[in-house]
Amino acid sequence: MSASSLQRVGRTVGRAGTSSESGRVLLGLLFSLLLVFGAFYWVRDQVTRPVAHTAQDRTITIATGAARQQILRQLRREGVLTTDWPLRLWLTLFGRQMVLKAGDYRFPSPISALEVLARMERGQVVTRSLTIPEGYNRYDIVRLLAGLEGIAEPPVAQPSTLLPLFDRVSLIADLDPAAENLEGYLFPDTYEYSAATTRVQLVEAMVRRFRQIFTDQMRQRAGEMALSTRQVVTLASLVEKEAQLDRERELISAVFHRRLRAGIPLGCDPTVIYAALLADRYRGKIYRSDLDRQSPYNTYLVRGLPPGPIASPGRRSLEATLSPAPVDYLYFVVDATRKDGSHVFSTTSANHEAAVRRLREAERTATR
Repeated sequence: MSASSLQRVGRTVGRAGTSSESGRVLLGLLFSLLLVFGAFYWVRDQVTRPVAHTAQDRTITIATGAARQQILRQLRREGVLTTDWPLRLWLTLFGRQMVLKAGDYRFPSPISALEVLARMERGQVVTRSLTIPEGYNRYDIVRLLAGLEGIAEPPVAQPSTLLPLFDRVSLIADLDPAAENLEGYLFPDTYEYSAATTRVQLVEAMVRRFRQIFTDQMRQRAGEMALSTRQVVTLASLVEKEAQLDRERELISAVFHRRLRAGIPLGCDPTVIYAALLADRYRGKIYRSDLDRQSPYNTYLVRGLPPGPIASPGRRSLEATLSPAPVDYLYFVVDATRKDGSHVFSTTSANHEAAVRRLREAERTATR
């Protein structure tokens, strides 16, 4: 074979070798791509396919500040996830910016791993509710907050240690510059909260709700009556504590307004009770020593309004304070003949004293 023929054969063999090597590389690349795509679709299937967990309806609490890896381990430990490593991989590849929020979450069964994450990213927490009844004062409210479960803070054995929560008068400085605490501005309503909620946030929510209820129209009406916001809320708190029936709020408001104009002491029992609470002397009912207590809140001894609100008035009591009934009553007392909390209203002291005698006789009869 000539030299030129050998060269041609060598080149042919070289090309064949190179082609064979390229084919193997290409096949390797294709195989790797198939593995990658196969792994991707398998992981996607793992995280998107709804899977039944260990309970029909599972609720767990994600603690504030928990890291993502801790959360995934908790989800697996509590049976929401059957395995967590596909989700770890998914988060590493596609969810680096995802923020999982703390709180109580309820997970139905079945549910996909991605939907579990989506609920926590949205903060789709299970909420509980706290109801503040109308007429509660800050001592009542602090007892509710102290024993509240399912929030970011543990229950407190001594409710009085939480009273400073109500000293943040900066929250109402524009409404009531003279306020020494938030009494009267903690609006009675039902408030939703979650495991991430703090007591401070609940107090702030109560004040925000008051601002929503005490409208510009109410403030304008107060101005027309020459009353400050503090005076309106104080008087409304008295109406709230005295009124057992909604229909009587405007009547009770009218009595208080007329007595204020006439310079007659309001003689409001709830203010006497509040004075006893401030002195830490309240014993469940009013005693002579309570009526004789020297306190600016004792409206049997002091003319005019007490220094500030004694409770949280509701919307109706605020409205009644700003729209008293057009009547000339100066007195009211519980109706001895009825058991529905209604009152007897009088224009003269003689009629009022007769109503009081009837009440006392009914009370004596009931205790025999």
